[in-house]
Amino acid sequence: MERLIQAGATAVLIGESRFGMRQPADIPQSELKQVIAKAHRLGAKAYVNMNKLFRNDEVEWLPEYLKAVQEAEADAVVFGDPAVLMNVRQFAPGLTLHWNAEMTGTNSHAASYWGRRGAARAVVARELNEEEIIALKNEAAMEIQIQVHGMTNIYHSHRNLVQSYLEHLGREASLVRKGADEGLFLVEAERPDEKFPVYEDNNGTHVMSPDDICLLEVLPELIQANVDSLYIEALLKSDDYNETVLRSYRQVLDIYAADPNEYRFNPLWLTPIQQLQNPDRELGFGFLYKEQVY
Repeated sequence: MERLIQAGATAVLIGESRFGMRQPADIPQSELKQVIAKAHRLGAKAYVNMNKLFRNDEVEWLPEYLKAVQEAEADAVVFGDPAVLMNVRQFAPGLTLHWNAEMTGTNSHAASYWGRRGAARAVVARELNEEEIIALKNEAAMEIQIQVHGMTNIYHSHRNLVQSYLEHLGREASLVRKGADEGLFLVEAERPDEKFPVYEDNNGTHVMSPDDICLLEVLPELIQANVDSLYIEALLKSDDYNETVLRSYRQVLDIYAADPNEYRFNPLWLTPIQQLQNPDRELGFGFLYKEQVY
């Protein structure tokens, strides 16, 4: 966390897999106060990730944890399940809420619904194009966040599908598991060159996109669209890669802020990222410029 803040991050998303999906590592409840205080000393905000869908027996954990998050002075809680909202109201009413419903954050009415119930920010679905992002921002009276770099989640199941498969294989499981340490992928018969990374944690199985979003070149467009927060997904990337990405985005943002009228993108600013990019994963604009067909 310290490295990434020094590389240019103005906020970090922390937490543990009991409450948040796709956490690269856990920061346990006992360390929240210390870690959040360090982020604040370094000049960054700390958001606590609570974006999982909770089962009945797991909801019982929320009151104690939310009280700890508020006591640790977290800057916001990122949530998708209404159970978090209800427990925040009762047990930690001072917490700021960021609504993140993954792929369902596609319209201003849904965002405004959660805004009227206390959410200060909406995380916009990765499938929206630029026109739709601008419309959502203009129509929803709240902050919005979009992902500007990294892989995206395209499928989630509460079941540990890979673990179940390995157990089914029995004696052969050790051989398969050895290969999985180097990366586990799904491959479609129609597109054999595209690998969909499979990521498993305590919350089940997550299938990720075969390519990476990279919006470094179009940051001024997002700023002019009044996007409030730019998110970089660090999952399944090395610390060196994430640090390089952050430094590159911070550089471009600072250059643009210094003189927007004279700003021109220099392709060389993308070179440090390209040098570390997995050659099997293309960098692209995602859905930003794609015309949606309904």
